[in-house]
Amino acid sequence: MTSALEMRRVSKVYGSGPSEVHALSEVDLSVKRGELVAVMGPSGSGKSTLLTIAGSLEEASSGQVLVEGIDLATTSRSDRATMRRRSIGYVFQDFNLLPGLTAVENVTLPLELDGVRAKDAQATGLTALEELDVAERADRYPDELSGGERQRVAIARAIVGERGLLLADEPTGALDSLNGEAVMRLLRAATRRGVAGVVVTHEAQLASWADRVVFLRDGRVIDQTVAPPGPESLLAAGDRR
Repeated sequence: MTSALEMRRVSKVYGSGPSEVHALSEVDLSVKRGELVAVMGPSGSGKSTLLTIAGSLEEASSGQVLVEGIDLATTSRSDRATMRRRSIGYVFQDFNLLPGLTAVENVTLPLELDGVRAKDAQATGLTALEELDVAERADRYPDELSGGERQRVAIARAIVGERGLLLADEPTGALDSLNGEAVMRLLRAATRRGVAGVVVTHEAQLASWADRVVFLRDGRVIDQTVAPPGPESLLAAGDRR
């Protein structure tokens, strides 16, 4: 299966001289469509930097980043913005919903910016909200939603359309354990539809929903391991009995 994300010897350096900080050092990471990868590591290990570079929100200092086979270094700023609307879904730690837009308007905004007719975008957005069991809140504004509902709307916005890569930065950080597992279940469901997912988390229980866990320390990948059987696989095994 084709890799939706390929990072080859990627490094990121902030500052220079005595204040120079190596946020990432020659990181290699490949994520295929249909695969969910969890990224773990202590604070300051480079997890969020990895996501922002993978999502084309900032540029690597060196190395190569390919999304859907396209080398980000060869694309213009406007082409990268188009790629973020069409190919990359990003779930931010603080949701990043626009307060002046309703839930469905937040979800459909990337589609409309990409030229999709408002009526078609609305139908697609409502379908995404339905998949996440929050369609009945479509006309509510973010400050009228609970934390769990805002998170579901943020995920709907990230997966709407034909996105091939889904990036999530601590998407369960503000949620209780029950809602946290619900979010991981939604990310897992997206990968079953062929999306490649990368999720930063500090909770081993949530990482167990992934196919593979990548460990970062001081900007370097120190280990990669196949995740142990998680809640989803245990439930599936029970269904087969």
